[in-house]
Amino acid sequence: MTKIQMVDLIGQYNNIKEEVKDELDKVLDTAAFINGPVVKEFQSGLENFLEVRNVIPCANGTDALQIIMMAYDFPKGAEVLVPSFTYVATVEVIALLGFKPVFVEVYPDTFNIDIEDLESKITDKSVAIVPVHLYGQCADMDRLMEVAKKNHLKVFEDTAQAIGAEYTSSDGSISKAGTIGDAGATSFFPSKNLGAYGDGGAIMTNDDQLAAKLRMIVNHGQSKRYYHDSIGVNSRLDSMQAAVLKVKLKYLDGYNKARYQVASRYSEAFGKNDWITPPYESEFSSHVYHQYTIKLADDIDRQGLIDHLSERGVPSMIYYPVPNHLQKAYEYYGYKKGDLPLSEDLCSHVISLPIHTEMDKEQQEYIIDSVLSF
Repeated sequence: MTKIQMVDLIGQYNNIKEEVKDELDKVLDTAAFINGPVVKEFQSGLENFLEVRNVIPCANGTDALQIIMMAYDFPKGAEVLVPSFTYVATVEVIALLGFKPVFVEVYPDTFNIDIEDLESKITDKSVAIVPVHLYGQCADMDRLMEVAKKNHLKVFEDTAQAIGAEYTSSDGSISKAGTIGDAGATSFFPSKNLGAYGDGGAIMTNDDQLAAKLRMIVNHGQSKRYYHDSIGVNSRLDSMQAAVLKVKLKYLDGYNKARYQVASRYSEAFGKNDWITPPYESEFSSHVYHQYTIKLADDIDRQGLIDHLSERGVPSMIYYPVPNHLQKAYEYYGYKKGDLPLSEDLCSHVISLPIHTEMDKEQQEYIIDSVLSF
């Protein structure tokens, strides 16, 4: 049995090696390393895949969120509602721009933003909501959009972990994650479901006017070279990464299906044990399983399980060990332990197991046996 990885990027690369090399050679042969033709080709391909009017490639997923917020004239101190149980990048761009993150609880089953708690924390300073489609499935976007519309709030979806997930609205319409709100942001970090071989990101929106402003911001605030209409940043997806992503986009549906098969085998095995709660799949969203995250019972020694798995050569991760409202970087906002008890509890009980497109049944059976033997 080959060594078990949290994500097997080498195995995935070996299956598409020649296609990737061909695309990279085209970039090298033309030396169009910045904003080359392949960037536009990937952009167009992603627009078609997501069925969205505009995709704006950028340097990484964190930039994508920041650039979206830069496009609006929110006043300093404006409040942006965001779940605390998420990666720090979702929160740090809010603080960097001088806005105030207002931390919201998550649901105990999907771990996505709690709509009731969200609504209770809206004030006259609130300007936007950033729902995070955590681990690979969409937040409850119908209800969230209703709350946003009623309170005149913008919605910026963080879909870094859920690209390709589909949301089914109450009217039966189906939308891809990241295309429902005013804008969406995603990351192409190498371990993502659609990952580059370096950093990369993208913004998506159906608002053409907003898209034009976003395209200026990512390129130093200019629509015409050396004429700067707004304050911008230097955040471009380089051609080499676009070449890789162009190839991998063709396989994304297959990658997501492979992850789902792995997740299903895990859940079938773990669902019979009262000390493990497998991931919950909502009725309104497909799940693309960027992470397979289980919740352990209160009396289970999580570190003991981690050590046990490590001794057997099985990696694991905790996403995330500290909720953002208790991170030292955000203590300025005055949150304390006990303010978001569910988020805090999840940080003490969740653990993520290896999941990737190349996992074979022998590896997975070994992982399952290693977990259950604890």
